[in-house]
Amino acid sequence: MGPGHPHYSQTLELSREIANLLDCTTWTGAGPGLMDAAITGALQAKKPVGGFKIGREAGEWSTSNFHPYLPSETYLACRFFSARKHGLVDAAVRSSNFDKTAVVALPGGVGTLDEMFEILALIQLERIGSELPVPFIVMNYDSFYAKLLDFLNVCEDWGTVSKGEVSSLWKICDTNSEALAYLAEFYDLPFPDEGKQETELRTAHERVP
Repeated sequence: MGPGHPHYSQTLELSREIANLLDCTTWTGAGPGLMDAAITGALQAKKPVGGFKIGREAGEWSTSNFHPYLPSETYLACRFFSARKHGLVDAAVRSSNFDKTAVVALPGGVGTLDEMFEILALIQLERIGSELPVPFIVMNYDSFYAKLLDFLNVCEDWGTVSKGEVSSLWKICDTNSEALAYLAEFYDLPFPDEGKQETELRTAHERVP
C-alpha cells in the first residue's frame, strides 16, 4: 500500500490530523507502506516521530537496519518482532493525565494482526489503561477488517469470547473524521463539525504531492 494506494493517502491525512489534535509524537514500525504514510503525515504536521524498525520487513528480500530518510536518533532497529511490540506498547501507555496517546491499527498483514491482538489482550487484562485509559482505534478503510470482525462475532456465538467484550475494548472507524471525532470526545478536545472536517481533509489530500 504505497503512495499510489488510497489507504496511503487516508493514513497520511489521519496521521497529520491526529498529531495536530493530540500534539503527540507519532510512533510506528518505521517501515514501508502505511507506516511510511503515518510518518509522512506527522512530519507534515511538524510533530516529532519515532520508530521501532525491524531489519527485514515481510515481503522484502534484503535486510537493513537503516531507515531511508529518518535521522538515526529517531528510531531503534530491532532484531525480533517482540521488541518492536514492546516499544510500541510503552509509547502508548499514559503516565499522567496530561498525556494524550492512542493506538491506531491500520490495514495490514500478519504483523499488524499480531500487534492488534496483543494490545487487545493487554487492554482486556488491564495491563494497558488500568489507571489512565488509552483509546484503541481500528481503521476499517473500505471494510478491510469486515471478515475479521465477522470471525469475532462467530467466536461470541461459540462462547470463546464474551458477548460485547471485544467491541468494548476498541473503536472501529470507517473514516478519518469518525476516528478524529472519537479522539476529540475521548480527550474532551475541540473538534470541527464532521462536514467541515471532511472538506478540510479532501482539500489537504489535493495538496499532497
